[in-house]
Amino acid sequence: MEMPLSHSRRAGWRAAPLWALALLALAATVWLGARLAERQAMARGYARAETTLRLTVNALEADLARYEMVPQLLGDLDLIRQLVADPTDSDLLAATNRWLERQNAALQASDIYLMLPDGLTIAASNHGQRLSFVGQNFSYRPYFIDAMRGKPARFYGVGTTSGVRGYFFSAPVRDAGGRIVAVTAVKIGVDRIEAGWQGGASRVLVTDPEGTVFLSSQPAWLYHALQPLTPDRLARTAASRRYAETPLADLPLERIARGGTELLRLPDRPGDPASPRRDYIAAAEPMPEAGWTVHVLLDSAELQAEARLTVASLVLLLSAAVFGALMLRQRRARLRERLAATAELERRVIARTADLARVNEQLGQEIAERRATEAELRAAQVSLVQVGKLAALGQMSASLSHEINQPLAAARNYADSAGILIERGDYARARENIAEILALVDRMAAIGKHLRQAARQPDANPGAVTLAALLPETQTIVAGRLAGSGATLELDLPPDLPPLRAGATRLQQVLVNLISNAADAALEAADRRITLSARAEGGRVRISIRDRGPGVSDAIAPRIFDPFFTTKGIGAGLGLGLSITANILRDLGGEISVHDANPGAEFRVALPAATQEAAA
Repeated sequence: MEMPLSHSRRAGWRAAPLWALALLALAATVWLGARLAERQAMARGYARAETTLRLTVNALEADLARYEMVPQLLGDLDLIRQLVADPTDSDLLAATNRWLERQNAALQASDIYLMLPDGLTIAASNHGQRLSFVGQNFSYRPYFIDAMRGKPARFYGVGTTSGVRGYFFSAPVRDAGGRIVAVTAVKIGVDRIEAGWQGGASRVLVTDPEGTVFLSSQPAWLYHALQPLTPDRLARTAASRRYAETPLADLPLERIARGGTELLRLPDRPGDPASPRRDYIAAAEPMPEAGWTVHVLLDSAELQAEARLTVASLVLLLSAAVFGALMLRQRRARLRERLAATAELERRVIARTADLARVNEQLGQEIAERRATEAELRAAQVSLVQVGKLAALGQMSASLSHEINQPLAAARNYADSAGILIERGDYARARENIAEILALVDRMAAIGKHLRQAARQPDANPGAVTLAALLPETQTIVAGRLAGSGATLELDLPPDLPPLRAGATRLQQVLVNLISNAADAALEAADRRITLSARAEGGRVRISIRDRGPGVSDAIAPRIFDPFFTTKGIGAGLGLGLSITANILRDLGGEISVHDANPGAEFRVALPAATQEAAA
């Protein structure tokens, strides 16, 4: 028995160099796979950045093309030529100012104005404003200088009068003899262009001929230069007063290579040492007519994560292959040992043949049992998948039933009331009840749509919702629930409460769920008042719903928003209301918490207030 074991050890020592080579080969495979995965990820990212760049450039060119010919058309108008011929005519000057104001509103430009050959502005669309261009001299501006040379011009800069960034188009005004007698200019704002870039997956920035960023989806990068601010560049910028008194600074960037692609490492907030730095894939395209260069920066973090995931998958596959090879080798070694032992035993003791046969039979049984066990495991896995599907379907059905019960109850009350009103001949109030029933049907449809979107972010953007406008319908929906528990609803809303950034249907669903839960808690209380209050705090609106019931203990507070968790008796609820409420508020960018009110419980909801534009 000693000879086969010694031989196996010697064979193992001889195989050691082969195993070392195999490990080196695996390491090289992983390294090459990592390089290839990173290179492919960077290539995909660069293609995405180029696609975004082309779309951005096309959009910018189309936007600028709307205003390019306006100054030339203005210069051909008789009204403009008449005013240039006699700038002292006050009636003609007033008529021109009013006409320019109307045209500016129709074009949705920032300003339209007319300058004499010495650069003095004599008429402007903003003539009645505090920072009017009338009386201002813009002879130093490149767009005025180029127009006086007889050609249409473009220029980007910060207004020295208004301090507002804009893009300027200009053109000469000629008299009947072809002499240049004035210059017309149109200024368009660029803030709306930047607003269209916000929220995208890529960062977009535009640089002037000196490499300074003047348009950016990242506001902190504005007025920072991608190229060093040499004295010559600063002098040229100062001469044109492109940025008025705005200070300029270099943008701290590093150029690194990764996956065969050059990346730009930039901080989110230049000048802040604690600001995170990100690696971006950069694509750029010049716009010669505008004198701009458009840059699209794509954050490479997601691409690098994809590459790491690919490498991890490769490592797992190679590890599985290595473990499989080791197991096969070990099994073969054992099989060889068994065969050698069997042969030795057969040569020494023929009488033990029967024992060896029984051992072989046991091995066959083990193999059969192992195969049967594997079959059972596969069947169990299939069953688990089916159980998971049924559980998900059950949760969705339970959610739909829970959320539609309340509108159904309210619709039933309206239907009964409508029948009584029709019998009395009060058709006007009956029609009002039927209209309320239709509104509740629409609400149930909205709830069904919301539940269908429970696994993904809703597509609809939240709008401005007034809380006070939602409460009458909400009180109607919960009236039956309040009456059943003998509870009363008190409202504490300030008259100047701002609108909320939310969806009306989903916010009403939150209020109905919380008030209904408070009504159930008030059923066991001596004081059955429910208080709904709201206050505005720092750009958010905080809504509080308090009952005087038994309250929520510290032991169950962390789990109260979990699906199917309920403290009610059997058949009294599914435990889905608070879970659905929390999910809705997360979708709306808000939050919910529960607190002990002693007595009772207080649920606090925080939602962002709507912006002035959304409220308008």
